[in-house]
Amino acid sequence: MLNVFTLANGRLFQEEIESLEALTRFKPIWVDLENPTPEERRWVKQHFGLSIPEDAMDDDIEESARFFEEDNGELHIRSDFLIDDEENPRAIRVAFILNQHNAELKSQGVLFSIHDEDVPVFRLLRMRARRMPGLIEDAKDVLLMLFDADAEYCADTLEDIYDDLETVSRQVLAGDVTDNKAGEVLAAIARHEDMSGRIRRNVMDTRRAVSFLMRSRMLNAEQFEDARQILRDLDSLDGHTAFLFDKINFLMDATVGFININQNKIIKIFSVASVALLPPTLIASLYGMNFQYMPELSQKWGYPFALGLMVLSAVVPMLYFRKRGWLK
Repeated sequence: MLNVFTLANGRLFQEEIESLEALTRFKPIWVDLENPTPEERRWVKQHFGLSIPEDAMDDDIEESARFFEEDNGELHIRSDFLIDDEENPRAIRVAFILNQHNAELKSQGVLFSIHDEDVPVFRLLRMRARRMPGLIEDAKDVLLMLFDADAEYCADTLEDIYDDLETVSRQVLAGDVTDNKAGEVLAAIARHEDMSGRIRRNVMDTRRAVSFLMRSRMLNAEQFEDARQILRDLDSLDGHTAFLFDKINFLMDATVGFININQNKIIKIFSVASVALLPPTLIASLYGMNFQYMPELSQKWGYPFALGLMVLSAVVPMLYFRKRGWLK
């Protein structure tokens, strides 16, 4: 899918392109390619003179090769964006190519973005740009606002984790955590720990990208200040992720503690039963020895006496355990 974004009256407008002829009718500041076909790549090359690298979205690119500037002034940035999907949370690699000046098209800069699937941050920026005139003035603003929206998206995801962990905390701290409930709690904690780790990695990646933009000396004074504000927002998220990791570890330890308590209750039942049945077993073994004359046969009430003694030897320990509170 090929979409172009143009500025009109300070607003960002989106157009879906289905032919090379339609592409030539616009002078965009942002060209977004979502899972582009070979034909769409060819249109971009013919109209903008830009060859999209085949490895633009590869995940095995060295970290040091994700940010660089070509001799012709093209700026290449490969950055990851978070997708907070409950079933499959993941990070999507997006390749940005910033063409700062195109004399042939009389353009002061075009931002190209290439990715395999839709990114929530892109939708957030499009919605915000339509509602807020003057938010974006050129291609560099688009790139900065994408990173700003990414920081806000991470913050919203952290807030959702806070709310979910509050629910988990109430379940754990209320006590009476059964094994089934403990399993559900541990699964929820594991999901939140995974998402917190992804957010922290995404924040680190966005921080590196924004720092690269600032070092490239291509931003004006206002854009440079916006970039500094984005970095401050990203820095503020580090404290929240650290707190969440501590809270997750506490809930994990508490849940495991309740699991151990439940297991100890089971072990205690077997321990009490084994101790209570030890005297009857001893009596039965004594009366079952191979005497020349069996004691229970030499008396009229031998068997009832032996059975009663066995019952009494089992009841007395149970009463003692109950008095001590070990049966609760």
